[in-house]
Amino acid sequence: MFRQKVETLKDVLLRNLREQGLETPLKQKRLVEAWPQVAGPVIARYTLNTYIYNQTFFVRLSNPALRSDLSMMRSELVKKLNAVVGEQVIVDIRFS
Repeated sequence: MFRQKVETLKDVLLRNLREQGLETPLKQKRLVEAWPQVAGPVIARYTLNTYIYNQTFFVRLSNPALRSDLSMMRSELVKKLNAVVGEQVIVDIRFS
């Protein structure tokens, strides 16, 4: 008689991603793609570029007034973006 170790496909995929070091980059990509949803369509229209470096989310905007307004909402935006991914991926957000 043998034992069957039944695992869900989700568990197998997550374990393989973790072993290959791809779990964090995948979460970062999901977070960057969530920016238009979290920020809204108006802010997304003024967004030129987004990327993550050293747990900091960088957002390049074309409108200086919008930059200063969003800077005041940094902590709220960090919480919302991390909530979309379901884990703390970023600790800060910078606008330029």
